[in-house]
Amino acid sequence: MKTDFSKATNTVVLSDIHLADAEPPHPRSPHWKRFKRPEYFVDPTFQAFLSHLLRTVPGSIELVLNGDVFDFDSVMARPRGETTGQLQVSWLERIRGLHAEEEKSRFKIRTILRDHSVWVSAVRSFLLSPGRENRLIFIIGNHDIELHWPGVQQDVLTALALPPEAEGRVRFCEWFYVSNGDTLVEHGNQYDAYSLSSNPVNPLIRKGSRNYVRIPFGNLAGKFMLNGMGLMNPHAESSYIKSSVADYFLFYVRYVVRAQPFLLWTWFWSAFVTLGFSLAEGLLPAMTDPLTIGPRIQGIATRANASPAVVLSLRELHAHPAIYSPLKILRELWLDRAIFLVLILFTSFQFFSVLNVFVRASFWWFLIPLGALMPMFIFYARSVESEVRAHERDALTAAPTSALIAGVTRVVQGHTHHERHCRIRGIEYLNTGTWSPAYHDVECTQPYGRKCFAWLRPAADGTERSAELLEWTQDGLRTLPRELTPDA
Repeated sequence: MKTDFSKATNTVVLSDIHLADAEPPHPRSPHWKRFKRPEYFVDPTFQAFLSHLLRTVPGSIELVLNGDVFDFDSVMARPRGETTGQLQVSWLERIRGLHAEEEKSRFKIRTILRDHSVWVSAVRSFLLSPGRENRLIFIIGNHDIELHWPGVQQDVLTALALPPEAEGRVRFCEWFYVSNGDTLVEHGNQYDAYSLSSNPVNPLIRKGSRNYVRIPFGNLAGKFMLNGMGLMNPHAESSYIKSSVADYFLFYVRYVVRAQPFLLWTWFWSAFVTLGFSLAEGLLPAMTDPLTIGPRIQGIATRANASPAVVLSLRELHAHPAIYSPLKILRELWLDRAIFLVLILFTSFQFFSVLNVFVRASFWWFLIPLGALMPMFIFYARSVESEVRAHERDALTAAPTSALIAGVTRVVQGHTHHERHCRIRGIEYLNTGTWSPAYHDVECTQPYGRKCFAWLRPAADGTERSAELLEWTQDGLRTLPRELTPDA
């Protein structure tokens, strides 16, 4: 019997779990990617959370995993033996992770699911809970954009080992899902110019004779840069963006100088690789087939409980990809400041060299133009601000319009890792934060964020559903209050 996804009594939404492969210990660098070790996996917590839901929530539950459930970009495992030759692993893939071809994406998802067997078991028990018809919806985010591959989706179903009648209660949605006709659930990366899928209707590109999922710039930066900087946690900016020069110095002396003394060089060449891949992939045309575009849009609409008109209208709300503004990319990579500094050094050297042609000049003459130009560099460097927070505001600002398009009164998002519950221009807005292994420090003693989720359930009068933002703790559930801000 076909499962009806159009109606739901209880819906639970959470996002940004960021499951990746397990990191083996590094004898010479005990803190290297410590957050990826099994002892910091969220699996037991997630298992206890689902068990609590099954004990306390009556009836069937619709569980929406709202993007970035899997973190393909952080997977560093690579195939060995005969499989390596079949997949043709390059030197860059060996040190920064596999590219987004279907077979390589399938290897990554199998590795993730193997290392997170407790999580897989918890989800399977949830779906097969006796006397219920629980449902599971995966919404594709930016870190698990490789879920677009049909083979990857099948690998997830294979790992869950569900009977045929239960497989129909699992659904994969491209970037949004409408729950019960009253709530729009979307990951939110589509409003982030650095992290969006530039064409979620047609996410594939072709390079040479091979097909790839197009990876957003922000994810390429994490893959090529942060994968090579193992003392920095990609899930918490505070682990690598410090508040002062003194903090950077102490961090370098205490941790970096022993584990990665040439960190600046790693950043420099990794940034250029990121820039090259971003331009090479970002500017390629999407693989489209005019004969199948209609069924493709209809399929997206059907899986999301929406109409083709809603799909096309929501698509028009998406941000303009940052890849079409190379200066933005240079700024986010800090390459603009590096280039500016190199130009200042070159100009100072040229001044010193030309002066030496006419008179014998001491080294101090090199420092004079350098000292004169450095204030310009410092002023420019301080004036440049990251646009990440601006994109968070963009997602919040777009929520009322997306709700109007979808015909709902509530929007639930993730992506930002910042939980929130408020009203904005007449609609209810919730952000479920993150369940990722995020820590402020390399020793993983200062957790970042709260494990929050949105619970949509029938209101007391039974006329409509109400929403709560709750936190899962070791002691059970804790309701988080709405923000005391005026309805903008």
